[in-house]
Amino acid sequence: MQGKFLYETHMHTSQGSACAHSTGEEMARAYHERGYTGIIVTDHFFNGNSAVPKDLPWTERVERFLKGYEQAKTTGEAIGLQVFFGWEYADRGPEFLTYGLGKDFLLAHPDMLSWPIEGYFRAVKEAGGFLVQAHPYRRAPYIREVRTYEKLVDGFEVQNIGNSDVAFDLEALRTARENGLYETAGSDEHDHRRFRGGGMAFHRRLADIQDFILAVQDRDWEYVLPFGEKHPY
Repeated sequence: MQGKFLYETHMHTSQGSACAHSTGEEMARAYHERGYTGIIVTDHFFNGNSAVPKDLPWTERVERFLKGYEQAKTTGEAIGLQVFFGWEYADRGPEFLTYGLGKDFLLAHPDMLSWPIEGYFRAVKEAGGFLVQAHPYRRAPYIREVRTYEKLVDGFEVQNIGNSDVAFDLEALRTARENGLYETAGSDEHDHRRFRGGGMAFHRRLADIQDFILAVQDRDWEYVLPFGEKHPY
């Protein structure tokens, strides 16, 4: 997309996500080679499909969780790719992309896995974070039931290239617009060898993760892949 700055908003690394097959370095290089300006690493948190052992002390778990992001960031600095941090938080099926917070927030809340999901939303927002429900209407074996939180989150992911059916995106887009939610798009990529593209194209280079949030709130972006077409799943 000539003249646009491409950003991946939803992706995983093998260091943080048990279902991923590529390291942070491999993912960063793959996006750079395909012309992306930046990526947001959103590995599965400890209540999702995490690669981090559960029997470690909380601080060590957090340190291990950041390894994929940190490796991607180091690689990005060397090759000219911006790398921002986020994570994907789970609640027995539904998942939530959390942007705008960092390691300090995670270290400060070693009891967070015991919170009800509403408590998590409240703590994230009080700390200045931004919540997007990922693939809200996805149907898959690991999702026990479809539950949406359009009254509590900031936005919906309205295009997810990892969905098996574009109808899930259409449902998300309709609900987002009916409720005035912010919208995002991402690839949900787990493997640099199966690169499918996707994400968001902005008219300017973003400064940091907070600038990403502001750009989403400005609603001035385009889909990297056309909306409504059959996904290259």
